[in-house]
Amino acid sequence: MLRLMDRGLEICVNSPAVLINVFPLLYHLPFGVFRELRQVERDITAFLKRFIANHQETLDPNNPRDLTDMYLKEISARREAGDVDSGFTEDYLFYIIGDLFIAGTDTTANSVLWVILYMASYPDIQGKVQAEIDGVVGPLRTPSLSDKGKLPFTEAAIMEVQRLTTVVPLAIPHMTSETIEFMGYTIPKGTVVLPNLWSVHRDPTEWDDPDSFDPTRFLDEDGTLLRKECFIPFGIGRRVCMGEQLAKMELFLTVTNLLQTFHFRLPEGAPRPPLQGRFGLTLAPCPYTVCINPR
Repeated sequence: MLRLMDRGLEICVNSPAVLINVFPLLYHLPFGVFRELRQVERDITAFLKRFIANHQETLDPNNPRDLTDMYLKEISARREAGDVDSGFTEDYLFYIIGDLFIAGTDTTANSVLWVILYMASYPDIQGKVQAEIDGVVGPLRTPSLSDKGKLPFTEAAIMEVQRLTTVVPLAIPHMTSETIEFMGYTIPKGTVVLPNLWSVHRDPTEWDDPDSFDPTRFLDEDGTLLRKECFIPFGIGRRVCMGEQLAKMELFLTVTNLLQTFHFRLPEGAPRPPLQGRFGLTLAPCPYTVCINPR
């Protein structure tokens, strides 16, 4: 599954297949990367269909194992109640699981890589994060989600990395469901829309010195975490990333456990790696070397 996802993303960002977002008919071309992309999609579809079928065969409504079991249980309950138009179907389950698999793997991994790179590049910030973790969690247990509200500087540092790196810079292509007027422009029904999240996170009218790394921009004078409307790494509105809460938990737990246990630094005498990243469907850091020492 990981190999298929990696290849699919590589085709989407490093080949002419990227033009499918602008010219959807290219998807059906019978040669080259277009044909390979369709094969990758078929293989991923077969994998997910088998996954759902296995859950249907082994489902115990009294002991649901995961999201898939809970969703299948809800489908059954609504059908028994005669609510056939509820929107809970196996097809929707397929798309939800696909989104969580594909959108939640590469993005979270890249976010962790970005945090490690920024911590190694800004040792003073890393030191403040580790001091906060040491003061709240200590060395005898691992950080948990219950610590989240007690680690405002740590959260602010993670958010600042997310702001600067915007792992999915142009979000996911959306489409207008009806013709609308927006800021003097007519956008016809069926138009593909690419939200430029990167530009929002670097907008000088919203952020002071937007290109600098400064976690304190997410803290008030008392050190309390600030929520800013212009901070939208997961998108915004009804079509916001469905995995936002899961991703936030994963990122917080991974980062705090790593920084509690290890110190990250750049190799002695080595120049700071570039912080611009490699643009594609996702914004990944360029390959870098980092030294990791137990604390």
